Amino acid sequence: MKITKTIAVLAVVGALAGCTTAEQSATVGAAAGGAIGAAVTGDLGGAAIGAFIGGVGGYLLGKEADGRCRYRRPNGQIFYAACP
Repeated sequence: MKITKTIAVLAVVGALAGCTTAEQSATVGAAAGGAIGAAVTGDLGGAAIGAFIGGVGGYLLGKEADGRCRYRRPNGQIFYAACP
């Protein structure tokens, strides 16, 4: 069980390495919200609602903190610029 948790944590850390601040905040918010929702309600529905609320809240906070958004040009190239 310990090795499974370690692999899960490493996968999340590796996935966050290339993300913007908003995406990183959304991921952390969803994980924290899911854990809190599961602890408070004790069921999967509470965990799902907590993850949703935490993810949205984390994204919005991260978007404001970063001030940059991710865009894709018609040729597929990704670039970052100031958010509207």
